[in-house]
Amino acid sequence: MSLATPLVIDDLLGRIEPPADGTLSVTLQQSEYVKVVLFGFAAGQELSEHTASVPAIMHQLSGNARWRLGEQELDARPGAWVSMPAGQPHALIAQTPCVMLLTMFRNAADAPTSKTTCDS
Repeated sequence: MSLATPLVIDDLLGRIEPPADGTLSVTLQQSEYVKVVLFGFAAGQELSEHTASVPAIMHQLSGNARWRLGEQELDARPGAWVSMPAGQPHALIAQTPCVMLLTMFRNAADAPTSKTTCDS
């Protein structure tokens, strides 16, 4: 059995810069099981409400955004992180130029989701 070579990225924020206008995306990894996309948003850009057919994680890396998760809204600052089940309606509005990392788990739509929360 051969092992896959690890993918190492020393500086995620060095891989993308939020554009002056619009939205930019860079796919960092794509396989049968996972897709990892880095998004750069100009201030005021919106990712309109949609759902994903797979579980996903959003991680705010820089700047500020307003996330909507169903009826819940939250201000996402650097370090904000959310794990979403498949089918979760969500949206994003960039309040400042910002970068968000999206990880989607393929072939995991039927996997159970953790109900555990982590308070720091």
